[in-house]
Amino acid sequence: MARYVIGDIQGCLPQLKQLLALLQFNPVLDELWFCGDLVARGPQSLETLRFIKALGSKHKIVLGNHDLHLLACAYGIATAKASDQLDQILQAADRDELLNWLRQQPLMHYDKDEQLLLVHAGLAPHWSPAAALAACAEVEQLLKHRPLQLLQEMYGDEPALWQDATTNAERWRFTVNSCTRMRYCQHNGALELKEKRPPAQVPHLRPWYEFWHDQPHPQIFFGHWASLMGFSPVPGIQALDTGCVWGNSLTAYCIENGQRYSV
Repeated sequence: MARYVIGDIQGCLPQLKQLLALLQFNPVLDELWFCGDLVARGPQSLETLRFIKALGSKHKIVLGNHDLHLLACAYGIATAKASDQLDQILQAADRDELLNWLRQQPLMHYDKDEQLLLVHAGLAPHWSPAAALAACAEVEQLLKHRPLQLLQEMYGDEPALWQDATTNAERWRFTVNSCTRMRYCQHNGALELKEKRPPAQVPHLRPWYEFWHDQPHPQIFFGHWASLMGFSPVPGIQALDTGCVWGNSLTAYCIENGQRYSV
């Protein structure tokens, strides 16, 4: 058995199939862990959802910001841009089946025994895995049972610190932002959600993973940040988004042997 963690697909299904062929993926023995952003901006988001859903429940998926945005568009909370390329999903005959399946997926997966954490954007500073998982569980239950309530509250950049989240809506928003949107933080750990450039161009902010450099942490697998091109300098924190939808590569990391594979 091998477990492969795969970065942001964003509707690039041909590249995903090429990557699985390179891995000689065996759906009976092997397991795929997806870092989120299955959809948006690529040409085959609908086919990608159908393909991954058909893999079955054995495989691990966490939601990314584009996956949540798709749900918000489906519920009339947000409007899809033409560049999102979501219309095929929203107009598909099996749209409800696919979106209901997507709503069942978590924001975070944590293997406590092996200390492995899968998340789209990252683990916020000063936030233990236990605290993060508890906050994610609350959001996930809302997404399953009261999605409209969550989707109406999730947009916005505040609060920037977990300790400032004093209402339910603020707790949900911080959880969604840290798990699906975060890249940089202020030096006190407050989330900074606008900046997307690579760290060398943003010396006044700290990448979220730097806060974990000297702190105990699980092995973390994340996507979301294409400009990193798969590089994280912190041991045990693996960046997997290598910008496939922007014409670069799609990358998988094998948990068992520590090797990377790209197409």
